[in-house]
Amino acid sequence: MFKNQIKHVAVIGTGVIGISWATFYLKKGLRVNATDPAKDAEQRLRDGIFRHDPQLSQEGLRFEHRLEDAVRGVQFVQENGPERIDIKQALFRDLDRFTPPEVLLVSSSSGIVPTIFQAKAVHQGRILLGHPFNPPHLIPLVEVCGGEKTADNAISQIIEFYRSLGKKPVHLRKEIKGHIANRLQAALWQEAFSLVENGVASVEDIDTAIAEGPGLRWALLGPFLNLHLSGGDGGIKYFLEHLGTPLESWMRDLGKVLISPELIKLLTAGVNDLMANKSLPDLILKRDEMLTRLKELKHNNEEPG
Repeated sequence: MFKNQIKHVAVIGTGVIGISWATFYLKKGLRVNATDPAKDAEQRLRDGIFRHDPQLSQEGLRFEHRLEDAVRGVQFVQENGPERIDIKQALFRDLDRFTPPEVLLVSSSSGIVPTIFQAKAVHQGRILLGHPFNPPHLIPLVEVCGGEKTADNAISQIIEFYRSLGKKPVHLRKEIKGHIANRLQAALWQEAFSLVENGVASVEDIDTAIAEGPGLRWALLGPFLNLHLSGGDGGIKYFLEHLGTPLESWMRDLGKVLISPELIKLLTAGVNDLMANKSLPDLILKRDEMLTRLKELKHNNEEPG
């Protein structure tokens, strides 16, 4: 099967996402070629992998300075370059030139749709989106979407590949800016920013309201099943029939914001207050440890099949 043919992958771009992807693929026993034009990229990559997993062997990792060398002999490419259309299009044009047509070329783009970044390539049928949720070495979600020229079997193959590694891929049937999860986050951030801007609540209070409230439920079930449980025996139908009108009024009342210099200053000050007695590396470590434990708990309680 296709998933068993992929033993050697390329990670293009080794920023935060690329480092995490490289960690993930190494942990799954794959060989990884990586490349990034930054001068200190290899050392940052190796240091980053070590921070994610000090026990993880890096024997299967090879860093190349040239793109064509990084993709030589691989069966799969995960691109993690800057979120700029011109760079994405140039990268996929070159990746298409340097790899055989059967190699899938997949972008981690957080917002650009595949039809745009595949536009300059010749073999567009094997180019598509595989957008992870940060950090990819811990969070299972991957959003898969094809462009106008993407072949159907490329979509089925990448979904099979990700699933074989323990990922939880979701398939976007239509291209849309920002995909699924980032659009849902954007809706929440819009209201969170508005509440701070209008003096309704502090940054700390809003973070507490989510982390100690609905965020706990969201870690277990998605928005629709949570809503279904809120309806009691009648489920989501009962909830919407009886509470849909006030819910709709809240939706119509959500705030609109502009990310202005003033708003950036206000939000930054609030986050700085939250971080006053915390260090960023310690916070990341604590988050990753708790994510690992939560994943294990969820996995151990999943229904068979």
